[in-house]
Amino acid sequence: MSKVLVYAHRGANSEALENTRGAFDKALAYPIDGIETDVQLTRDEIAVLWHDRYLDKIGLSDKHIDDFDYLQLKELMSRAFSDGHQNPMTLQDFLVAYRTRCRLLVEIKNRDWESRSRHQLKMRQTLDLIGKNPDHQIIVSSFNLASLIDAHDCRSDFPLMYNTESDQSITDVHKVNAAYPFLHGFCLPIDIIDLEIVGLLRDHRKCIGVYTCNSEMQINKALQLGVDILISDFPQKALIIRDR
Repeated sequence: MSKVLVYAHRGANSEALENTRGAFDKALAYPIDGIETDVQLTRDEIAVLWHDRYLDKIGLSDKHIDDFDYLQLKELMSRAFSDGHQNPMTLQDFLVAYRTRCRLLVEIKNRDWESRSRHQLKMRQTLDLIGKNPDHQIIVSSFNLASLIDAHDCRSDFPLMYNTESDQSITDVHKVNAAYPFLHGFCLPIDIIDLEIVGLLRDHRKCIGVYTCNSEMQINKALQLGVDILISDFPQKALIIRDR
């Protein structure tokens, strides 16, 4: 259990707006092992950190990130939040600020309304910005298998994780693992992971991540299964349970 790495889900998002400098800095006030974040593209093709499909958090429930250029988005965020630490971070700024301070798990959010070429651009930009990655301190993940294949074609040495959905089973995990052996690992919902899935992935020497472990029961389940990466909205709680 002591080897399970605790990652802050979009930073300490219960203490500050997720995927912002404020949330990341608050997460690093705890002895976390890593930070998980999400990447999307603005209209002018700037990689920024944002999770949601829409801009509900700034009162634009019918708009996407890629409806705005980066400077427009920054202005909208500044109006919605007076604290400058709530401004949207670019991926480049995030990497400069945090890659030497902890491990990073960067999830590429490729949306169904975007073109395949835009998906590919987002992945290439991410890999180019990361550049050298000694000791696999940064992992890139996605729910989109095609994007992970594109990433492997660009950087065959880069660690890539496939994120599975709650309705996927061990059969799905087995099929994906067999078809795409280059995958570094799988990130699974805590509700579906079990000893059988862990055994399958361990047999193939895959990294195992779980999301999102928030309750004491979920955290204990992940620890007892001996996963590699435990992702939580409450990393401080996960650290206390792990270390005790």
